[in-house]
Amino acid sequence: MTRQNERQNEQSAAGFDAPLLICDDHGNYRRATADQILEAARHAIEHKTQRGASFESPQAVKEYLLTKLAGLECEVFAALFLDGEGRLIDYVELSRGTLNSAAVYPREVVKEALRRNASAVILSHNHPSGLPDPSQQDLAVTAMLKMALATVDVMVVDHVIVGGAHTYSFVEHRLL
Repeated sequence: MTRQNERQNEQSAAGFDAPLLICDDHGNYRRATADQILEAARHAIEHKTQRGASFESPQAVKEYLLTKLAGLECEVFAALFLDGEGRLIDYVELSRGTLNSAAVYPREVVKEALRRNASAVILSHNHPSGLPDPSQQDLAVTAMLKMALATVDVMVVDHVIVGGAHTYSFVEHRLL
């Protein structure tokens, strides 16, 4: 890279108007697509937030889930399984669905919680429409999962819906 190119890159990065670049198999750089950027962000968050990580605030949970679920074209229902100290055991995508729904089976969620010896869970799913507000079905599924998990002493800490760049927390809206 020439001195002039380095200077241009520094100036562009400072103004955040530079495109993000990826390197292809031949060592050539080209503009990254939005999907490639999101996939790279998901990969980075996976390495950043490993087993045993403690979410220090509700905002940290929402940022993590935004990175995992924002921009997906189909609805995905997932769970963060936590230990007794509130540390991450595992993030698991439990179901992938269509544009506006994903099947959720309480039995399967309970099995995954028991498999990981979780004492708590944060439920989450995305709304590809970009609107994070919960539907009546979201409210019903959350209530059903809370009851099913309570039978095996697993507490539902929150249910976070990701819609576009926004989130909706059931706890923050006193729905849980």
